[in-house]
Amino acid sequence: MKPGPILSLAAIFAIGAASQSDPWASLRIFEGKWEGATSGEPGKGTTSREYKFELNGQFLWQSDHSVYQPQDPSGKPVDHQDLGFFSYDTTQKKIRWRQFHSEGYVNEYALSQLGVDAKSLEFVTTNIENLPGFRAKKVYRIVSANEIEETFYLAQPGKDFEIYTTANLKRVK
Repeated sequence: MKPGPILSLAAIFAIGAASQSDPWASLRIFEGKWEGATSGEPGKGTTSREYKFELNGQFLWQSDHSVYQPQDPSGKPVDHQDLGFFSYDTTQKKIRWRQFHSEGYVNEYALSQLGVDAKSLEFVTTNIENLPGFRAKKVYRIVSANEIEETFYLAQPGKDFEIYTTANLKRVK
């Protein structure tokens, strides 16, 4: 056997092992700036997102600014902002996400499901500060390296999850 194919196989296994040992592998696609359309309970609008690794790559910072046009023509637009940090909990071996909303809510999520092909991620809240009894879920579907679909679900106390908003995000940088 020639050494070339053996080295190629070794390189493939090394890359596979590195991605398994990188807790951030499934989130690296988010890094950058995104824009897109959003719709749902607050109405139709536009959204912009930014994700970047901070503090020596230990945390993934996230910023969201969404503006929804009023559903009532005499109303004013709904302006939503949130900031968050993703972290890797080495004890639980889970990605965690703390998200701070302009409305005063703090959502604490854990990555609960990663699609087999890493093309979908599901985060479910473990706690929501200032909104007792509610639960939330964010599901991301990676369409391509430059497009992500996001669905945000909300569940009132004792009820099942219902879609609250959806967004289609395109990479702008």
